[in-house]
Amino acid sequence: MENFFQVGIITATHGVNGEVKVYPTTDDPKRFKRLKEILLDTGKERLTLTIQSVKFFKQFVILKFQGIDNINDVERYRKCSLLVPRENAVRLGKDEYFVADLEGLQVQDEEGNPIGVLKSVMETGANDVYVIELSDGRELLLPAIRQCVLEVDVEAGFIRIHILEGLLDET
Repeated sequence: MENFFQVGIITATHGVNGEVKVYPTTDDPKRFKRLKEILLDTGKERLTLTIQSVKFFKQFVILKFQGIDNINDVERYRKCSLLVPRENAVRLGKDEYFVADLEGLQVQDEEGNPIGVLKSVMETGANDVYVIELSDGRELLLPAIRQCVLEVDVEAGFIRIHILEGLLDET
């Protein structure tokens, strides 16, 4: 299981006083208001930064970090990920899972036979869609709805599914 979750990506600087524009990758961008610290993943190292202020602008979050006070200090962090440790992740409800915990799980049919691996999760307006790489090399796009997803056991490493008629038809 993942110990850190991405909550945003720094897209640009904002102004000249060290603020950054962040594209949130979390379902709840307002959660930045509750965060005191965040991990900056530069690709080479992870730095713990203290959040000094949070503002919102259109679909972006504007962050100011303590001790970083000019544009030159933050310019090098463009395109870097912002992470939170699992213990600071949002609380999940019943039948909710972190995408990072689902990706890579073995996918089983209704009888428990392995049929593939969950490669990714696509977010759509109505419901998420699981992208499953089947054992025969084909790809299955499975809606993440109760009729299709019968059981998820992250600890045991599998998802048991029911494939609705027509989802695997040859065209």
